[in-house]
Amino acid sequence: MLETLETILSEGESYTVEFKESPDKDISSEVCAFANASGGRIFVGVNDNGHIVGTDTSNVARSRIQDTINKVEPRLKVSLEVLDRVIVLTIPEGTQKPYSCPAGFFLRSGPNSQKLDRDSIIEFFQGEGRIRYDEIVREDLPIAEQFNETAYKRYIKTAKISEVLGRDTILKNLNCAGLSGNELNFTNAGALFFRKNDEDVLFRHAGIVCALYKGTDKSYILDAKELNDDIVSNVDDAMVFLKKHLRLSYAIESLQRTNILELPEAALREAVVNAVCHRDYFEKGARVMVEIYDDRVDIVSPGGVCKGITRENFGTISITRNSVLASMFYRIGYIEQMGTGIMRMKMATREAKVAEPEFEFTGFFKVTFKRNASVQANNKRIASGKQANNERIILSHLNEKGQATVADFAEILNLSEARVRAILSVMVKEGAIDKVGKTKSSYYVLKQQ
Repeated sequence: MLETLETILSEGESYTVEFKESPDKDISSEVCAFANASGGRIFVGVNDNGHIVGTDTSNVARSRIQDTINKVEPRLKVSLEVLDRVIVLTIPEGTQKPYSCPAGFFLRSGPNSQKLDRDSIIEFFQGEGRIRYDEIVREDLPIAEQFNETAYKRYIKTAKISEVLGRDTILKNLNCAGLSGNELNFTNAGALFFRKNDEDVLFRHAGIVCALYKGTDKSYILDAKELNDDIVSNVDDAMVFLKKHLRLSYAIESLQRTNILELPEAALREAVVNAVCHRDYFEKGARVMVEIYDDRVDIVSPGGVCKGITRENFGTISITRNSVLASMFYRIGYIEQMGTGIMRMKMATREAKVAEPEFEFTGFFKVTFKRNASVQANNKRIASGKQANNERIILSHLNEKGQATVADFAEILNLSEARVRAILSVMVKEGAIDKVGKTKSSYYVLKQQ
């Protein structure tokens, strides 16, 4: 023991330290509480004030303590050490949580051990991954009701799954359905993929909310959309929203024009799929958010990272909260290789020569993509109200369509071509747009990065 006994006792009881005057039967609940938390030590022969009162340290006494510890299930290896007249029990963090003792389930909370009630036990099981949301068979959701045939057909076609075995067998093999008595019911994963949930409050929390804001905070919403369809459609529609409101530029390769999104589409898709795959679906008070600001894009999902992932090992190991969902997306190519999403986001941004995404995880998991400064300037022009209405229409049209000619804008604005050229000339000088070409076939695009 690196610290002296006196130093430990002077610091008092804590999240990892407990004092007990005698090895009574309650010691099993203390051991259980530490095993369910982060481990700790129990000092037998010390009163609540941290004073040594001593205890029986004979082999018989230690054997009785060991017998009490053995009542904790699953079995746990606890070391016993004698210091002066004190027995020190060192309890490791359990690897097979949750642990119980004859008195029930206990968990360390601050300097105290608390007995878990029913709801707390369920929450603990969920947090430890012993109950997986996507695997639960829903007795209230028979597949015969509200089955989304369109989503199902699209999925098995994309995944190249033969229909020879029949729908019910395919759903069971995908872990999307299970028997409840004699009835085949959806699992939660199956309901997210193949059930009509658009008007159903049961799965409203599983949707995606997309929002475009003016400026760099949430004070003013320019556009918003709630996505409550099947989970694949939600991902696709979130990407449509992003592509609608993010800037496009163009490159000519081998006489073909290539559209280039200001942020790499591959990285954005990885972030959206990651958000719906790994969010905590037991948390029903929040939804996945796709938020576009002038200076960034935030993709936020409830639940933070899975237990076992730390800031040090983040991005290097893979722990899946919803393994069925991940497997389902993998089958249709939305995930190229499970466990590589963070790396792929970084690689995509490097290849696009934009800033790597930033990651934040507390009770939520957030991916932030920084936008280019020139994009922010153009967004301000569109949204600020300082630009004339004609200029806002021009910028909005280029943002959506990519390019347009003088003749195009003359028709859109119902103005003469001479008047349109004058407006476009000012916008080019101010750096809002670029003119491509010098002949009558020239056209205009948003300012290149």
